[in-house]
Amino acid sequence: MELFKTWVRAARLRTLPLSIAGILAGSALATGLGYWDPALFFLQLATTIAYQVTSNFANDYGDGIRGTDNERRVGPQRTLQSGALSAKALRRGIALAAAVSALLTLATLWRAFGPGSFGYFALFLLLGALAIWAAIKYTVGPDAYGYRGLGDLFVFLFFGLLSVQGSQFLFTRHLLAEGWLPAIAIGALSAAVLNLNNLRDWESDRESGKNTLVVQWGYRNGVRYHVFLCVFALVALVAYLATQAEPWPQATCLLPFLIVGRHLATVRRVARPADLDPELKKIALSTFMVGLLLFLSNHYFL
Repeated sequence: MELFKTWVRAARLRTLPLSIAGILAGSALATGLGYWDPALFFLQLATTIAYQVTSNFANDYGDGIRGTDNERRVGPQRTLQSGALSAKALRRGIALAAAVSALLTLATLWRAFGPGSFGYFALFLLLGALAIWAAIKYTVGPDAYGYRGLGDLFVFLFFGLLSVQGSQFLFTRHLLAEGWLPAIAIGALSAAVLNLNNLRDWESDRESGKNTLVVQWGYRNGVRYHVFLCVFALVALVAYLATQAEPWPQATCLLPFLIVGRHLATVRRVARPADLDPELKKIALSTFMVGLLLFLSNHYFL
């Protein structure tokens, strides 16, 4: 039982709501057009959770062996850092999680396209392979992109653009021009979560050679960037609502920005980066709520 709890800790369950926000938003777009397949929806949720768990295992391993996770780091202690799991055990966990991700990807694509759409199947199989690669290479290996300030870009692309537009495409088999706007919003908010994490850890990251954007730009500029991401997400959602003939049910997706606004006020006045840790769940859950409210409004009110 204790070992099971350790693996659950390594999986970082509190990150999972953020990972499914894009699937909820993409499914909302498809539902608004009359497309719905419960089995496909739940397969997409399971697949993106598997990707996230793979990424979390790999992040624990990559930062652990590099020494980035150390006594100076703020936040929950990682399993390799604490000695709860060995590097060998984590490598096996990464491999198993990646294998589960691959199998779920195949099942999702089979449900979406069946045997008659080889081109779509092959394209999304490639995108799935890239998602697994990105999950692992964030902190693992000598060329880990998270150590070169590229984490924000990959999060924006995979949690936002690919997650939202990819999800709705699996239902509809075509891209929606207006779908880029909620995709941008979810991507920007997801990048804000990563940036807030990097703001919190910027001192230990700098000392460990993890060159996040906050390390490269400095803490104050990192705060300004954080405000920009959140405001950019709000603008994208308002622009999306302006494209809708009946925007009012979906306008509930703006409610989480009441929390985001208070969150930004806190971030701007915090003096110690360590004090940002409680703010992570606020921005992560706000991102999840944007996706959930879009999904509920489209699924039940349109």
